[in-house]
Amino acid sequence: MSLLLLLSLWLVTIVPRILPPFIVDKVSVPPLVGEFLNVIPYATLGALIFPGIIQAIPNEPGISLIGGAVAVVLSLVRVPLVLVVLASVSVVYVLL
Repeated sequence: MSLLLLLSLWLVTIVPRILPPFIVDKVSVPPLVGEFLNVIPYATLGALIFPGIIQAIPNEPGISLIGGAVAVVLSLVRVPLVLVVLASVSVVYVLL
């Protein structure tokens, strides 16, 4: 029973991962839809990360907002991701 369950879970997760590269070339979308689809990852990241920033330190949400602001500024300046994470964590650590 466990093997059947594992195989079915594998099949359900592998199909959505393997299928898109073969389908993407054959589907054409209007330019407006294409722009919308290109923006979704940024919107999703914002929706996932921002509440986490506010709730990171329950008693001091301002400190985590400062750390988030440091990360945003460094990202806009095109600093490598590892340095952005280290800098924002360091700023929060120093402010605590």
